[in-house]
Formats: sequence, C-alpha cells, structure tokens
Amino acid sequence: MATTLGHRTERKSFAKRISSHLAAALVIFCLLQIFIVAKMGGSLALHLGIIIAIGGYAIAARGLERRWQMLERGGLSQSGLSLRYRRDLLQLWAASLVGALLWIPVAIIFRFLFG
Repeated sequence: MATTLGHRTERKSFAKRISSHLAAALVIFCLLQIFIVAKMGGSLALHLGIIIAIGGYAIAARGLERRWQMLERGGLSQSGLSLRYRRDLLQLWAASLVGALLWIPVAIIFRFLFG
C-alpha cells in the first residue's frame, strides 16, 4: 500500500546520507571560519589560510565519501554499517566545529606577532 501511494519504505544509502552531512558540515565550517577571522580582525594572510583550510577539508571529505562507497559495496551487515555511520558522523561534526574554532588562537597569535 505504501508503495502504491508513492512513499518509499527504503532509506537513502549511507553513502548518500554521509554526502549530505559532508555538504552541510562544509558550509558550517566555512561560515564559522569566515565569521571568526572577520571578528578577530582578519588580515589577508588569515583569509588565505581559510582558503587552504577549506581545500584541505574538501580533500578529506572526498576521501570519506569514497570510504562510504567502498563500505557499502563491501557487504557489511546493516548494523555494522550503522555503527560506523554514527561514529563517522560524530567525528565529522566534531572536526568541522572544532576545526573552525582553531582560528581563534591562530588569529590571537597572529595579531600578537604582527600587530
């Protein structure tokens, strides 16, 4: 009955779900970095640092996407995938938020050294 009404009972694959979280985490990561550096009186060097940090984040995100594509093809049980998915989500969001907040001490040190 549910399929005749157009509702799917299947969930999105873990790879697609992690990809959605990666996109959202990247946006939050970028916005936090820009906001923090702007509030700390960011210079050109700090803004170039943001570009490098975002590039590094994008490379790591692509690696995580590939990992999940391989894990889904690997034939693990649903519970095994679910456990890994929750762990990776926790690490992803922690890295996005903490990584952006690392600009605070960097900006303070930069301001102290270069005025």
